[in-house]
Amino acid sequence: MIYVADNILNYLIYLFICHFGFRLSPRKNRLFPGASILIMLLAGMFNWYFDTNSPLVYIFWSVLAISLFFEESLLHLVILSAGLMYFTGIIDSFSVTLIQVLLIGGGISGTDITWWMEPAYLLSFLVYLLVYFQLLKKNDVYLCDIELKYKLAILIQGSIFEMFYNYVFVFFNENSSRYGWNAYITFLISIAGVIYSVFLTLSLAIKNILSRRQNRELRSFMQMQRQQYDYQLRQSEAIRRFRHDLVNHIGVLRELVSQKRTDDARDYIDTIWDMNKDFDLKIHTGDSFLDVIMNYYFYLAEKEHVKFAVSGKLTEKLPMEMVDLTTLMGNVLQNAMEAATKTPAPEITVALVEHKNETFITVSNSVMEKINTKKGFLMTSKRDKADHGFGLKNIAVAVEKYHGEYDMDFVSKDGKSMFRISIAVPRGSRVCG
Repeated sequence: MIYVADNILNYLIYLFICHFGFRLSPRKNRLFPGASILIMLLAGMFNWYFDTNSPLVYIFWSVLAISLFFEESLLHLVILSAGLMYFTGIIDSFSVTLIQVLLIGGGISGTDITWWMEPAYLLSFLVYLLVYFQLLKKNDVYLCDIELKYKLAILIQGSIFEMFYNYVFVFFNENSSRYGWNAYITFLISIAGVIYSVFLTLSLAIKNILSRRQNRELRSFMQMQRQQYDYQLRQSEAIRRFRHDLVNHIGVLRELVSQKRTDDARDYIDTIWDMNKDFDLKIHTGDSFLDVIMNYYFYLAEKEHVKFAVSGKLTEKLPMEMVDLTTLMGNVLQNAMEAATKTPAPEITVALVEHKNETFITVSNSVMEKINTKKGFLMTSKRDKADHGFGLKNIAVAVEKYHGEYDMDFVSKDGKSMFRISIAVPRGSRVCG
């Protein structure tokens, strides 16, 4: 039954890497995962019955089992399963070599038995756990985000080391009596160094991803700031033009009044009043920084024919720096605009409510359909997921910086689905150190 146990351990490793490393989700129809498990077990029984571990059988059940279990394109799953078999085979070789060297160095004979394969798989799984917790989860990065050149570098690097250690191990096995413990310790340290080099390569790839992500966020923030600045500049120019012509307007009104042309004077005043509306702030929240952001997106909403409404008013400024407030509300409203413009009846509503200890900001927008959620974040619907989907993460960072909280849900309004994000910021909160 050792072959069945081998298949089960390999299978669990594949599921772990695919789900936690590549963000693949199981198929919704339970018949497919059930068939995947059955094929894996049948392959193990086949190997046990014929006392063989044929590579063809291993490749067959691995590819088929992964393809049946996960919801993804067949071509991608086939390529992924082939890459996983190759990579996990390299790590398993290192784990097996570690155990065998310990056995030989300890003077234990019979290293051709197979019981040590299970501890080797467990040792390999520890490596994957370390990669996941120390690199992927810690940095919120997935293997599917890593560039192909780094993946190929790891496979090539591992292949070279595996070939080298296969030759060295054969030599050690045949000449074990000639070497003392120092040789075996050196060999063990070198294998640990190989695994460490894999970590270093992955770390370099992840740092590259984080650097690109930071640059994208900075560019996005600068673009947001530039757009708001351009909007303010246009408003300022309009005000200067109005002030420049104000003397002339007053002169015209004075002449109309002196000629007792009351109706004409009234019409002229209405015209001037309408001109004033063009550059007057439409939204007043009680926070001058927030006014700039709100009025800018109100201006965009008018251009895109999006219904934009704000209710409530603050009695004091939000306890946030302008950069953080722009990051928070800019991302919230930008996401709302992008989603709302895709709907037949685009709508965005903002509610400001002050409680004794907290200020609540709720933004709702119309959506085409309920979006997929994962671990508290909405997954981006854009195809280039590596370059998008950071808006809500930036929102979370900004909220947490001020000891706040946020919540996302869907509500129904007048028969249409609305996405709602609710943000609570403590009044007078201090920035996290």
